[in-house]
Amino acid sequence: MSTAEYNNSHLSAARSAKNDEFYTQWADIEREMNAYLEYDPDVFRDKVVLLPCDDPEWSNFAKFFALHFTDYGLKKVISTSYAPDSNPATFSYEPTLFEMNDPKFDETKTRANGKKFVLEQKDINDDGVVNIDDLRWEYLKGDGDFRSAEVTALRDEADIVITNPPFSLFRTFVSWLIEGSVRFSVVGGSNAVTTKDFFPLIKANSLWKGATANNTDMVFGVPKGFSVKDSDRIKAERLGYPSTDANNFTRLGNACWFTNIDHGRRHEPLQLMSMDDNVKFSKHKEIRGAGYREYDNFDAIDVPFTNAIPDDYTGMMGVPISFLDRYNPDQFEIISLTQTWSDVSTRTYPSQTLVAPDGKRKTVGALNSGPAFKISEPPVGSSYYEVDGDFFTSAYKRVLIRRKDAS
Repeated sequence: MSTAEYNNSHLSAARSAKNDEFYTQWADIEREMNAYLEYDPDVFRDKVVLLPCDDPEWSNFAKFFALHFTDYGLKKVISTSYAPDSNPATFSYEPTLFEMNDPKFDETKTRANGKKFVLEQKDINDDGVVNIDDLRWEYLKGDGDFRSAEVTALRDEADIVITNPPFSLFRTFVSWLIEGSVRFSVVGGSNAVTTKDFFPLIKANSLWKGATANNTDMVFGVPKGFSVKDSDRIKAERLGYPSTDANNFTRLGNACWFTNIDHGRRHEPLQLMSMDDNVKFSKHKEIRGAGYREYDNFDAIDVPFTNAIPDDYTGMMGVPISFLDRYNPDQFEIISLTQTWSDVSTRTYPSQTLVAPDGKRKTVGALNSGPAFKISEPPVGSSYYEVDGDFFTSAYKRVLIRRKDAS
């Protein structure tokens, strides 16, 4: 998929229609949590874990941490759910027998209020183990919105927050986490990194990509009634998720984990060749025998493939957004992003003319939103830009980096 824009129709639809009912699968949660445990076996020990946006009656997050409550050494698990009447993505709602059979059940609150579930180091039913059967629950005073005072208070009590937040509110949710100075691991759209409010968090190492699901399909359960493309449904089936009576399944190629919990993949150095060896032996025809192009609007060379980063170049390099899947902060420093708001841009272009392959011309400003290359003459069969009699082409957005040991 393009690293320059969301091109997954379901993820885009979730953002515009606020259809946020995407249920993360157990295997994806397990793989990511295992990566943290492999790096630090005590990462969850004596910790309070908050799972906002997660009703244990539907969510794999709550079930997963209830199952692993004892072997992870957890102190407490808190899960909250969002009121059905406040959720525009709710297709239909019926309270479960678990709730209806409890004396606390309230016909009004079940729709208008969120719920809070708590699992502590207490064997409430005296069966010799602490598990999901020992959950205690109650209605929240409000609808369970994570921005509410009562859920924010739970965030402040927690050591770690783990969830799949609403796609339509993902960046707001991450800001809420950062404000709470809490450790977290959350599922979101990978292209959030290109936004003006999110990229500085990546640059400052306030958060980073998770250990798993980068550049791979993640499968999500969706409510019956949510439209799933046949191609995505078939792909989900091939990955082991056929439709059930409760859910359909779809795949999102742009979903990934974001976290500030350390993991081993983050410290694996990229194995790279020198600039000369890349020019001689690179498997990429854009590099082999051609070398590296220089930008006109940034003092950097263009490296269109992560595995083509030269290990002996001391200047600034523009690399694909997918580089962040392999980013090692011990090996590289993130400088900026090739955007109009970049603080290292060396040139801003005035009004430009975009010339299409068929010769049609249009006044635009797009050349400033990415890396630009000055060319000596118009290319044949592809679009280009004209600025004051000069010709330019552009590339996808790039992350600007420098080797950590560069002088």
